[in-house]
Amino acid sequence: MNSQATTIQHPSTIYYKETGVVWRLSNYFLDHIPFDHPNLVFCCIGTDRSTGDALGPMTGSFLTQLVSFPFQIVGTLDNPLHALNLEEITEELKKLPTSPYIIAIDACLGNANNIGQIIVHPGPLFPGKAVKKELPPIGEVSIKAVVNIGGFMEYNVLQSTRLNLTFEMGKVISRSLLLAWHRYNLKVVNKSNSNTNDD
Repeated sequence: MNSQATTIQHPSTIYYKETGVVWRLSNYFLDHIPFDHPNLVFCCIGTDRSTGDALGPMTGSFLTQLVSFPFQIVGTLDNPLHALNLEEITEELKKLPTSPYIIAIDACLGNANNIGQIIVHPGPLFPGKAVKKELPPIGEVSIKAVVNIGGFMEYNVLQSTRLNLTFEMGKVISRSLLLAWHRYNLKVVNKSNSNTNDD
């Protein structure tokens, strides 16, 4: 759970119910995510024990169900990536033969006007900030979803967040990531065909 919804640089932000949100969010992902990286890893942070903080693992579960999405997913409802195992798993990822390029996905708290916003920006997110936990930053790119109001009684706020909101936002994020991946592949194919025709 991340609380830095209002202090990020050059974010791309969109409301999850906006018309054409999946297409527009896929544009943001194409701008920020290097789909050609040899070890792209999606770290979906949160816990299934809190409706507000379930955004990450719920998104991770959605992504694992997409058979045409080929990337490693860390953090699902079945195997959450949370405060107790985040440092250990991050260290394991760093030991891989090819250094991972991590896309970090997490819920965050913001002001009332920001609830429902999905925020994409370069650089890491800081898990646990909203509930005053000190955890290492994670991610080369961050995807954050504002699920409720921050600033007071954060644990209670997370517990009382509507599950439907995290479910719908997670669905939008996963569908947009899949679309971005397919669009990236189409670009590669079209570029290859164009080069072939030029020969």
